[in-house]
Amino acid sequence: MKIAVLGTGGVGGYYGGLLAKQGHEVSFIARGAHLEAIRRDGLQIRSVHGDFSIQPARAFADPAQIGPVDLVLFCTKTYDTERAAESIRPLITQQTTILSFQNGVDSAERIGAILGMSHLMGAATWISSAIEAPGVIRQVSAFRRIVFGELDGSISPRAKSISELFSPTGITVEISSEIVKVLWTKFLFIAAASGVGSLTRLPMGEYRSVPETRRVLTSLMGEIGAVARAQNIILDTDVVEKTLAFIDASAPTIVPSMQRDFETGHISELEAVIGVICRKGRELGVPTPIADLTYAILLPVEQKARQKQTG
Repeated sequence: MKIAVLGTGGVGGYYGGLLAKQGHEVSFIARGAHLEAIRRDGLQIRSVHGDFSIQPARAFADPAQIGPVDLVLFCTKTYDTERAAESIRPLITQQTTILSFQNGVDSAERIGAILGMSHLMGAATWISSAIEAPGVIRQVSAFRRIVFGELDGSISPRAKSISELFSPTGITVEISSEIVKVLWTKFLFIAAASGVGSLTRLPMGEYRSVPETRRVLTSLMGEIGAVARAQNIILDTDVVEKTLAFIDASAPTIVPSMQRDFETGHISELEAVIGVICRKGRELGVPTPIADLTYAILLPVEQKARQKQTG
């Protein structure tokens, strides 16, 4: 299968690397020093599940150089969504499928508004992986799970084909007939962990058992669940308890990508991960005081990072 990875970071680089290792024609879209290192030395994967390299690797700055593909793994940061979607028009044919592994809950709709919703499937992933150095991906979590499905709830032939594509890689792969519920369930985890992690600037293991901080974490999850219910998206009644158990069982060193961006002074996904809770809460009449406070505290730091990049 011909595959393009848009955003060769921790998620796209790792999953694309696994697919390339299986012999698929994978084209990695990257930029800057990361792109040059991949072209020079190949893509290096350092993982708790085993190290490997893709060498030579097909690496491009311009998607137009790749040509049409069967599958796009859309893995850019959420603040780049519209620009990135426009850039991959040359890759898209009537048969091309797009899986967005971005954080947040509205990526499919944003991409579909530009490229057509028929190409989109809903998708979520659970993994801790990041660029360690130019050309090098470090994957640190025992979990590496992908859940995807048609937005209309059907189990389609293309969903089965993509499941078969990923199965040999060792990733946990699931097709869901309730992918919108899955996206919000995952969002409840990533938003709470990203928000509290960005505030504390500590890895997960250093705040999850502090009672006062755990109450903030739990309250933020409750607000997200309330916003989902207000849109007739019904999550499991024990979703907060299950998410806390998942956090407790995770490696203590895990740091969400949004938190890493705040710690390093980069532009973050604050709007798509926390801001969206505040906005939807206001629109739906759902109080979100913890999300509002988290957003208000982090926003000046985000604005400073944006000013630094543009200035």
